[in-house]
Parts: sequence; structure tokens; C-alpha cells
Amino acid sequence: MTSLSLLGLGAMGLPMSEVLLAHGQHPLTVWNRTASKAESLRQAGAAVAGTPADAAAPITLTVLPDLVDVRSVVDGPTGLRAGWQTASIRSPLLVVMGTVSPVSVREYASELATEGIRVVDAPLSGGVIGAREARLSIMAGGSRSDIEELQPVFAVLGEIVRHMGPVGSGQLAKACNQMIVASTVSAVSEAMLLAREAGLNRSALLEILRGGLAGSEVLRQKGDNWVMESFEPGGTAAYQLKDLGFALAAASHARVDLPLTTTVRDMFAALVDSGQGGLDHTGVFRELERRSTLVPVAGEPS
Repeated sequence: MTSLSLLGLGAMGLPMSEVLLAHGQHPLTVWNRTASKAESLRQAGAAVAGTPADAAAPITLTVLPDLVDVRSVVDGPTGLRAGWQTASIRSPLLVVMGTVSPVSVREYASELATEGIRVVDAPLSGGVIGAREARLSIMAGGSRSDIEELQPVFAVLGEIVRHMGPVGSGQLAKACNQMIVASTVSAVSEAMLLAREAGLNRSALLEILRGGLAGSEVLRQKGDNWVMESFEPGGTAAYQLKDLGFALAAASHARVDLPLTTTVRDMFAALVDSGQGGLDHTGVFRELERRSTLVPVAGEPS
């Protein structure tokens, strides 16, 4: 069995590691900057690496927030590059599963290819619940042979796996996904704010929305956030803003106008600027709530 490692035990990486361990198909090594987060995985049978170099494996998954974080675990005397060299692992596969810039990951893959390091970008959709239930959607960019090599791993983690094209294509697909997610949570936030202020029962409204044409995975997983007005993070508003920036950069490169995404980006930017970027992305409700306090009552002077 091919050895496998996963670096980054955050909201997505930890449940993904648990799923891989439970499946038992690959010996698993994990690494996290805060080592205590790996303790439950150690008890479940994972090897816990002290440095990224110690976690270097023929297939190495990173579930990290941005490409700068990926570079930080690849470079340096305790990085993956050094670990692959020490272990004489030739042509390792580095799988970038966090959401990063499509352009930047393509450039980074070209840089690493000169050293024989293969890169696949394979961002995820499905949220924490999807990771826990092993029903993620995985959008993969890279060579067909590399994607085929990774298929057994992807099949454990996800229900839908699609090869989107060369390196960077997975991240472009994820940018499209994030445009829709951000727009959806913003639209639901508007609807729930209107319902609250107009005196509707939001629990009843949620039930109606989930069962009709407005139903979505966002409502299935996160609908209660708006009813309870509890916005503890799964995916944070700050990360959502980052992802929207990638989408708009890609749109600029393709000379495409995205007016809705631009408006949604601006709402998330205001939320983050107010110091609330650590909220769940459904917490954009708070920014809409703030703006509503500035709206004059009909018939009253502005």
C-alpha cells in the first residue's frame, strides 16, 4: 500500500484524516503546526510527524488555507522537499487541496516540476459535514496519469471526483463554486433578515425553503445558523473573501464582468474590515444587519 500523508488538521483536514484512517487503505502520517490537534489521530492509528519533512510521503496531501502556507511546508531544512530527498522518494505527488489562486498554483507546479515533484490541485466542496461523511466534491487539475494514481484516495474522501483539466483547473472550478456559495449565503441572509424584521417564524420559513426550489446544500447544512443567529465558523468569512478575490482575479484575466460577485465580495470585505472575519461565512448576516440600521423607515425623512 502506498504511504500517504496529510498536512493541515483544520476544519477540513481533521475529518478527512479520520475518514482515511477508518478506511484503512493507506498507512497515514499527519502533521499540524499545533501538534495537539493530531493526538486523537495518533490514538486512532496515524503516525504523527514532528516536522513536514518527517511527513514526506509518495503522496502528500495539503489542506492549508493558501499557497503561501503550502510553500512554508515544502521549503526549508524541515520541509517536504528535504524530506523527500532524505527518504529518496522520487517523483512525489503533492496534492494541494486547500483553495488557492489558480494562476499561482500553476506557476508553482511548473517550478516544482524542474525538481521532479508532481503537483495536482484538488480543492474541495461539501464543507465540514461533507468531509466528515466522506461525500465531498473534488475538482482536480493535473495530468491524467496523476489523477488516475490519486483516484483510490479521492474515492475514499468524496462522492464526486472530476478531472477538470491541467494544473490550476481544479482551483478555477472551485472559484466558480465559491461564487455560488457566497451568493447563496448572502441571499439567505437577506431573506432571513427580512423575515425576522417582518415577524415571520424563521424555523417555519427554513422548512419551507429547504423543501422547495430554493433548497440547497447551504440550507441543509447551515440553515439553523440563521434561525439561531449563531455563526460559529465552519468556513470563515475571511476565507470566503479570499476565495472571492481569486474568482474576480480569474474573471479579470478572462475579461468577464461579474457584478453580483463584486457586490458580494464588497459585503464580505466590510464584514472582515469590521473585525468579524472569524465568523462563519453565513455571518455576512451581521453586515446586512448593520446596513439595515442605516435604512430610513418608509415615509420618514432620510
